[in-house]
Amino acid sequence: MVMGAVGWDELAQQVSACTACELHRSRTQTVLGVGDHDARWMIVGEAPGAEEDRRGEPFVGRSGQLLDAMLLALGLARSDVYIANILKCRPPENRNPTPEEAVCCAPYLLRQMKLVNPGIILAVGLVAAQRLLDTKLPLARLRGQLHSYGDNDTPLVVTYHPAYLLRAPRQKKQAWQDLLLARSVLTDE
Repeated sequence: MVMGAVGWDELAQQVSACTACELHRSRTQTVLGVGDHDARWMIVGEAPGAEEDRRGEPFVGRSGQLLDAMLLALGLARSDVYIANILKCRPPENRNPTPEEAVCCAPYLLRQMKLVNPGIILAVGLVAAQRLLDTKLPLARLRGQLHSYGDNDTPLVVTYHPAYLLRAPRQKKQAWQDLLLARSVLTDE
């Protein structure tokens, strides 16, 4: 499992060889993350979908395009941020990750967070928010406010998952407010 001094290359090797849960049996490949290893923004989603499993990159397809547009509205390119997921393997039928699967992947995400050392974490979607904040509160109670994560009390903002926004475009205004809150954390530094 992941140890404190593991760098990016060894972390990628550990993730690609992982058999800690049953998801390794059905994956095409693991999806570690993508982006700037020194990013100020870290975006965390729930798990790879079918296209992410094929391409080995998080947030591709329609939800990835919307995420990219959201970032551009903030003046950020996809290459300016680091994007990861709670799980590194795709759950079958795009079901939500089980708590056990999330526990198996938690050391990998924790190591990614330590390596990136972001100034802000953006948790997109209910699963990511609940896992990172260790809560069962609904998304409506978690978004719109500043949280902190981990030993370093890294600022964390919760917002809607882009896939949800594609189905519920009326929520984009609230998502924009969440993004502005996240950006304000970095401009106040």
